[in-house]
Amino acid sequence: MSEHTTNTAAVRLRPPAHRVSRRAIGYWTAMASISWIVVIGILAAIVVTSDDPPAFLTVALVAACVVGPLHLIVMPQWRYRVHRWEVTGEAVYTQSGWLKQEWRIAPISRIQTVDIERDPGEQLFRLAKITVTTASAAGPLRISGLAHDRALELADELTKTTQAVRGDAT
Repeated sequence: MSEHTTNTAAVRLRPPAHRVSRRAIGYWTAMASISWIVVIGILAAIVVTSDDPPAFLTVALVAACVVGPLHLIVMPQWRYRVHRWEVTGEAVYTQSGWLKQEWRIAPISRIQTVDIERDPGEQLFRLAKITVTTASAAGPLRISGLAHDRALELADELTKTTQAVRGDAT
């Protein structure tokens, strides 16, 4: 059996083993809350300040007041159950999304860069995201919702592993 066949057999689509940090639930809830507050606030301001608001705006406001809280209850929990990641000696595995779900695999030999990012909300929740750039046309893999300390460890682990694997990452 050739080396290529062995590597292909080892790198196959499967559910990744690790969940993201539970703090990601709070982060996703907070970020979605900001959006819903803006939407509901704009609709409420228009309906309240208008002498004769169009009926569709009143319906939209009521719908936003019902759908928004439901979204805030369901989405973060669902995302937490779906978002997973794993790094082995052969590949990085990710699973993400909530309505549209995506599973990705990046062989270690194809990794070009590993980056850590933290927006202000992630900093507040002590979270980070790892971006693994590969030679794939599908774009980079992202593991979001990691505890910041775990993200630092993972970036270090990936850097050491990619340096130890032969290949040109193209």
